Amino acid sequence: MKQLLKLISIGLIAGIVLMLILKIVILLTGNTAYILLFNFDYIPILNALRPEWLFGYVFHFITCIVSVVALYHILKSFKLEERIRPYILVYTIGGGALFFLTALSDQPPAVNDLMAWVYWTFAHAVYGYVVGYLIKKWL
Repeated sequence: MKQLLKLISIGLIAGIVLMLILKIVILLTGNTAYILLFNFDYIPILNALRPEWLFGYVFHFITCIVSVVALYHILKSFKLEERIRPYILVYTIGGGALFFLTALSDQPPAVNDLMAWVYWTFAHAVYGYVVGYLIKKWL
């Protein structure tokens, strides 16, 4: 139970870091990659939840927590859970690929916005580093 609470905390902390990076990007550049973090309008049933802003945050943090817990256990089965690089690789590649879900939405960013993809992917690489670092230090 203690380990699960630490993993949940890591997901929350890394999720905040991810948000902050993309918030800084939108404030400095106007690039809308930040909006995608909270977008769930392409998911049936969930897209009816209101208020959107609240469930956008809930969606973001649940995704962060579930991904940390799941990836930790997957990597543990290969005895790689204490290495930082696998977290960076998985979140960078996975985040870069997930960006294209924006094609299913009318909300920004546009699927062909190269800089949004770069910011999004970079932010997910940092997220992966934070997750891996905290797991290595706390678990």
